[in-house]
Amino acid sequence: MSAHALYVTAAYAITALVLAALVAWILIDQRGRKRDLAELEAAGVRRRSAKGAEAVKDKGAKS
Repeated sequence: MSAHALYVTAAYAITALVLAALVAWILIDQRGRKRDLAELEAAGVRRRSAKGAEAVKDKGAKS
């Protein structure tokens, strides 16, 4: 194997490792954020956007 082929193979391997690490990081962080949201919802904290959506539903039901 030539020095050029070794360089290209190493570059692809490093890129694949970095991409795999980024995907793993995103998935781990997503799990943590979902856990945080579940804890907040269990504590009774609701999203501001949910309040607006309920008002729109109620307004439509009155008509």
